[in-house]
Amino acid sequence: MNPEPPEPTQPPESAKSVARGAPVGRRVFLGTLALGALGVVAAPPLQRGVEAFLGSAADKDPTGLTGLLPNGGGFRYYSVTSSVPHKNATDYRLTVDGLVDRPGTYTLADLRALPQTRLVKDVQCVTGWRVPGTPFEGVRLSALLDAAGVRAGAGAVRFTCFDGAYTESLTLDQARRADVLVALRMQDKDLGHDHGGPVRLYVAPMYFYKSAKWLSGITVTEKVRRGYWEDRGYDVDAWVGRSNGRDDEPTS
Repeated sequence: MNPEPPEPTQPPESAKSVARGAPVGRRVFLGTLALGALGVVAAPPLQRGVEAFLGSAADKDPTGLTGLLPNGGGFRYYSVTSSVPHKNATDYRLTVDGLVDRPGTYTLADLRALPQTRLVKDVQCVTGWRVPGTPFEGVRLSALLDAAGVRAGAGAVRFTCFDGAYTESLTLDQARRADVLVALRMQDKDLGHDHGGPVRLYVAPMYFYKSAKWLSGITVTEKVRRGYWEDRGYDVDAWVGRSNGRDDEPTS
């Protein structure tokens, strides 16, 4: 069993970047706690409203307080930058390059036109929260790698994101698993910005920090390069229940 990794300064799905020393008023604190509690007990339509509110608030929250609360969907919102640009069908692009014969660029329409795979698995964050039975839909990463023509000597895949900061990596064998998606939908709806849309990585059997949000680049490399959180003490091989000093039930 690997040793317990150091506690990050912010918890990942990625992690919320916080302005240090920003005061939090008592009313703001109590009001935010009330919204988090409401998301847990409210009926589904109200839960969705709370989820949308907390996602929007977290994107603009200088205190990081909203990132500490669960919302109606059971997820928490994190990023490693103070803001993330929004992309849509008009301006979104995903590049595939590196050690490939046919580098290319995909629009959102291109990705939607490819065969789609739907998986329903639990989502497990390394910080402890879990969302059971979460549907994801998208293109198998292996299909994009096959289309690009991976060259001999390649051994890994690196992922970059349009927040300008987050990165992740998988071995080539991990990337070719049938349960690794370039995801376009989550919970039976198009991926929203707060959940890493319009396109994110989804690595079903690993802790959720491996499922990079706001995916913009797939680069085939010779060997694994540590991602954002691996540089800060988390395991490169992030199998749920078998890494990071945790014994959670597997998600697949």
